[in-house]
Amino acid sequence: MALRPYQADPAVIEAESRATIRREARLARFGPGMETLAIRLIQACGMVEVADRLVYSPLAFDAGHAALSAGAPILCDCEMVAAGLLRQDLPAENPVVMTLNDPRVPAIAAGIGKTRSAAAVDLWTDHLAGAVVASGAAPMALFHLLDLLDQGAPRPAVILGFPVGLVGAAESKAELAARPRGCDFVALRGRRGGPSMAAAAVNALAADDPAPEA
Repeated sequence: MALRPYQADPAVIEAESRATIRREARLARFGPGMETLAIRLIQACGMVEVADRLVYSPLAFDAGHAALSAGAPILCDCEMVAAGLLRQDLPAENPVVMTLNDPRVPAIAAGIGKTRSAAAVDLWTDHLAGAVVASGAAPMALFHLLDLLDQGAPRPAVILGFPVGLVGAAESKAELAARPRGCDFVALRGRRGGPSMAAAAVNALAADDPAPEA
């Protein structure tokens, strides 16, 4: 049986993808930078309803874009977020920090009585000031980051909140949106999220020209 015809031209695929998003997603509430970010998120997950579920601070895109341009580190809560970053597009050879597999993490987790994902955030302290935080996996990592900020930890430039799951994901993002602790932020309300979306958000912030394509 012959394989059904399919589109193979990458330029056509990209054009059709963006045309579908513009036709089906409600993008009118976004400024140019956030529209670019929303489009990237929709492309990462295939769900146009993402546009309706995004919450963000007014200066989130500008703050994240400026931080990356100035060389800020990117703090990732799991390897899959780090793997999804387009390193060649980062504007200043930005360091990517992912501490989940650090050998100190199990002992820290035992000491604080929390998950390894939360414990890994303790190792971000020296990198937090002015950083771009990309949370795309564990709600406990985002909760713990917010706890540290309450305790006086340095403020990142922007927190990208996309943890996914049935326990704590919606709640951690709701807490970020309700009390961002003086940080700019972007988050996806509800249980959905994931590493590909967190990485897509960073990639959007890293774009040379944040204006969306027509």
